[in-house]
Amino acid sequence: MSMKLKHGICLVGLLALVGLGLNAQQQGGGYKGPGAVAITVAEAKNLRDDTPVILQGKIERFLGDEKYLFSDDTGNMVIEIDSRVWGNLSVDENEVVEINGDIDKEFSGNKVEVRTIRKI
Repeated sequence: MSMKLKHGICLVGLLALVGLGLNAQQQGGGYKGPGAVAITVAEAKNLRDDTPVILQGKIERFLGDEKYLFSDDTGNMVIEIDSRVWGNLSVDENEVVEINGDIDKEFSGNKVEVRTIRKI
């Protein structure tokens, strides 16, 4: 096999893998089995540090420094959303979102460091 053909085959394979990765990312892939259900804000407030959570509710307002007030029917809590997590998504205080993240236990109470956010 010639070197050009080998490099061409490798390039095509690499592009296919990159395409598959983008496709999975665009579809919002990830674990959706047991244990991957949304909990309430009231439940999240009592969890240990670094516990993964899924919450559904509304972002009431911006608090500054990447922090927002998030609420559902059981209460509210602070969430932290890095600008890279937002991507091109825009939401207002009337839209319901689902956030995936981890509990960050602080002296003032639990907050959620958000890894992903989507409208529902």
